[in-house]
Amino acid sequence: MKRRTRKAFISLIIAIAAFAILAIELYPIAITVINGFRRDIVILSGQPFKLSQLTLRSYQMVLKNIGFQLGMKNSIIIGLLSTGISVLIGAMASYGIARFRFSWRNGLAYSFLVFRMLPQISLVIALYLMFSYVGIRDTIGGITLAHTSFNVPYVIWLLLPFFTAVDKAYEEAAMVDGCNRYGVFFRIFLPIVAPGLVVAAVFAFLNSWNEFLYALILTGVNAKTAPIAINGLLGGETLTWGQACAAGTLMLVPVFFFTLGMQKFLIRGITAGGVKG
Repeated sequence: MKRRTRKAFISLIIAIAAFAILAIELYPIAITVINGFRRDIVILSGQPFKLSQLTLRSYQMVLKNIGFQLGMKNSIIIGLLSTGISVLIGAMASYGIARFRFSWRNGLAYSFLVFRMLPQISLVIALYLMFSYVGIRDTIGGITLAHTSFNVPYVIWLLLPFFTAVDKAYEEAAMVDGCNRYGVFFRIFLPIVAPGLVVAAVFAFLNSWNEFLYALILTGVNAKTAPIAINGLLGGETLTWGQACAAGTLMLVPVFFFTLGMQKFLIRGITAGGVKG
């Protein structure tokens, strides 16, 4: 009886702690969503929240904002392109590191990790100069390459446990049946590590979707992303907090549905990577 009581008490403590952490995490999101339905003058005046303050005016103005529309469109295109390229390149690199034995194999793997740890501010100036020289600054292709540069190392390290866990018998059997290396990779390995690919794709998309510094410096008008468009709502003489919160809420919607749709595969992939790695 004492053991059951102790387990129940521990479960209660864990539940309370989890609820507290969840409340802390959701509080800023809740404030953003609520303020998106309030007028700027109400927000700036510090008035307590009332249901009578709710209005769709901020959303109407944001949805008519050409700059925000362009930013959302660019973010979706850049996010999908960067995710696809990063997962493809990262998967091939991870496969090579996991399956081939060569000198400095571990050093190469750790070099990707070190590169991912470098602060963006130390790289963005060099990227700005290079992109300006070759004429791809403020273009969809340029900012996609920039996002890919920090997504690829992340994908490589995330997929390494999945590729390492695949039994070599699959590879040997496929090669006996006439598959070359490309066939083994695309027909055998990718289907087996599909949950890992989903995990990598989700996190790569989130990294690209939320990125701010590269987009701030490497874009201007044509290729600006949603975070830059939202930041522009806070500039000038008037602080349009209501519109900024409404735009921030709208920016959450694609990520929410994308992650929700991948939830089953995401949980399966994280679990498989944790067990097999």
